[in-house]
Amino acid sequence: MKKKILAAMLAGAMVLSMAGCSGGADNSSDDTASDSASSEDSGSGETAEETEIQVFIAASLNTVMTELADMYNEEHPEIKITYNPDSSGTLLTQIQEGYECDIFFSAAQKQMDDLEADGLMVEGTRADVVNNQVVVVSLKDSGTKVTGLENLNEAESIALAGGSVPVGRYTRQALVNLGTLPETDDPASITTEEVSEALGGVEISEQDNVSKVLTAVVEGSCEVGTTYYSDTYGYEDDLDILQTVSYDLTGDVIYPIARVVNEEADDAQTAAAEDFLQFILSDEAKAVFDSYYFDTNV
Repeated sequence: MKKKILAAMLAGAMVLSMAGCSGGADNSSDDTASDSASSEDSGSGETAEETEIQVFIAASLNTVMTELADMYNEEHPEIKITYNPDSSGTLLTQIQEGYECDIFFSAAQKQMDDLEADGLMVEGTRADVVNNQVVVVSLKDSGTKVTGLENLNEAESIALAGGSVPVGRYTRQALVNLGTLPETDDPASITTEEVSEALGGVEISEQDNVSKVLTAVVEGSCEVGTTYYSDTYGYEDDLDILQTVSYDLTGDVIYPIARVVNEEADDAQTAAAEDFLQFILSDEAKAVFDSYYFDTNV
């Protein structure tokens, strides 16, 4: 039932797709199609089977993965790629609850570690793809007094992702390392209310994923926010980057990818998922990630 629900959800989302071939309705058309297929097989191998794969991606990957799917479909029009972009924590929960997924591309190692621990990852398919960096942003020429995390308390309002969202956890970790928040083994457990109190009661708008943080700042709902450097792509004329937070404060912001155990997948779907994953790890894809402000030196 949950898989049917997700399929309905994804029907309205971004779908990048496919081309195909079909036979005619009568016998003579079928014979012609068969002859044509036989000729094609003898000349260049078997005609590829149409299939669809479900790819769960961190929201911060949405733009770059759209371009990569378009590139992939130029060579593989028979493979329909359906993305489900959201917070990595939300995506992990959906997979754990039984939603159909072929590939998981997370914005943090923790969610992939949990996927592996639950036995839901196809062994030997995990790979680190890119590194990212947390940035503090505001609208261009906003006049904010904030220069970075050190004086975040001077903001009138802050857009901040929840602790289960990787960018929210990285931000909390940085604030812990700065001494703004108390030491803890699990920065993700620090509530938004506790962050607000530590910053002197500043108003914080908690967001479900990094894209919503960006939107809150771009639309002027919040004075500042913490997002990823890659998310500023295309918003150079709208945003000021007040601080690029060092890895000394956040730790590396590694994005791992892996195939997910999908017992409903047939051979064609499984092969397509593996092929698309290998494309994402290719030098061709690496160049695209670089152009979208990701760091591929991982």
